[in-house]
Amino acid sequence: MTRITSLKDLQRLRDDLKAQTSARSDKANPDSIIQVKVAMATCGIASGARPVMDYMKEELEKRNIHALVTQTGCMCYCYAEPTIEVTIPGKEPVVFGFVTTKKADEIIERYIRKGETVEGIIARDYETIDSK
Repeated sequence: MTRITSLKDLQRLRDDLKAQTSARSDKANPDSIIQVKVAMATCGIASGARPVMDYMKEELEKRNIHALVTQTGCMCYCYAEPTIEVTIPGKEPVVFGFVTTKKADEIIERYIRKGETVEGIIARDYETIDSK
């Protein structure tokens, strides 16, 4: 956590938190920005999800990619932890498994920026009740 040593630091923290809060509560169009959900259940944390989440937050901000990075509970892919779900506006969510900071960098550059397929996608192999 960053140490606050001046009024300017406190104001910057306040502004950052306001921006994050407004992005989360944008009820008019919540799908208007890229969303990254990091599985932070016990198995995810034990497998290294915290550094992945921190890396995603920092790198997306550094690269000026407007995205909301949040944590979520178990996504039921415990065998593939750490896992993240990336939703790009207008596209179906994609879940990536075995994500390291190196893999997160590839996801940002190739999948989020360029729209290319990246190795590590966990396939959906289920049907919903509504699809029957």
